[in-house]
Amino acid sequence: MALVPSYIKQLDNYKPGKSIKEAKRELGITDLIKLASNENPLGSSPKGLAAIKKSFDQLHRYPDATGYELRKKLSERFNVKKENVIIGAGSEGIMSTIMRTFLLSDDELISADNSFIGFRVLANASGRRVHWVPMKNYRYDLQAMAEKITDYTKIIYIANPDNPMGTYVTRDEFNEFYSYVPERVLIILDEAYYEFAKDSPNYPDSMSYRYDNVITLRTFSKVYGLAGIRIGYGFAHESLINNLMKVKVPFEPSFAAQAAGVAALDDTNFLKKTLETNNHGMTYLKTEFDSLHIEQVPSVANFITTIWDSEARASNLSQKLLKKGVIVRQLIAFGWPDCIRISVGIEEENKKFIHSLKGVL
Repeated sequence: MALVPSYIKQLDNYKPGKSIKEAKRELGITDLIKLASNENPLGSSPKGLAAIKKSFDQLHRYPDATGYELRKKLSERFNVKKENVIIGAGSEGIMSTIMRTFLLSDDELISADNSFIGFRVLANASGRRVHWVPMKNYRYDLQAMAEKITDYTKIIYIANPDNPMGTYVTRDEFNEFYSYVPERVLIILDEAYYEFAKDSPNYPDSMSYRYDNVITLRTFSKVYGLAGIRIGYGFAHESLINNLMKVKVPFEPSFAAQAAGVAALDDTNFLKKTLETNNHGMTYLKTEFDSLHIEQVPSVANFITTIWDSEARASNLSQKLLKKGVIVRQLIAFGWPDCIRISVGIEEENKKFIHSLKGVL
């Protein structure tokens, strides 16, 4: 009997976007900007940071295993019961708990091909059959996904907005799709970029659904700038949360992460500034791309994906930009090798990127 299952051996290691330290080490460049990983260009929530520092003298203690304070705060903010809330080490931490809680040996999963790589890793690592449905015009093809539902389907994953494309499923599209989904099938709605997308036309805020078989996932990583401390949360029916709580890692998230989440929710000024910075940056980048006749995917998140005529062209541009001190993300790992994703930065970063891009086109 093999020690390592064959489906684990077949997996590839996750390859994140290049870090600033890695680029400095490899290229010897000191003046670098990173527009590759959809991070908050303003940094972290000041209130969240202050709470982290305040927690330092308690780090010899285990954190609250139930996450009482943060779950209570989230329940009050979103007008649900605390029993409808779960927290975890980022959205992926909760996704992992979902799979360990609900998947049986013969269960199957459905999602869009070339969507969020975090879910792809977890789904493939589960050893279950996964139906990867091709996207249509860089968007989730919900009709084709509905056609893949069988008696064995247990989990359907939808990133809304999608990463790496920034497109979204509309309220009407989701309502029609939901009518085809049996109650025994669990739908994960990953809304990591919810705050950026919520005012988009016909965007389906999943908190308005409250279906028994829908789990909403959100994160503090993006709009609150807390990606490095790993803190995410989810909403679902009380019975689903109750079972998830039985399986989740007992002391996850960390003491500091929970404190940061509680404090960040009150950081309304930082939230407002983040959204304003993103709106201005998106407008600037879209206008510049249009003037340069660069094809782009319409995005409602905090990044824009550009489309090039070949993988070689995208790779060449990415490398040339890197040598000029600009880190972007060619989407090879996502299955879009002819695409480059650019995260929105602060004004100076966006201008440096466009200036550098014009110099390598």
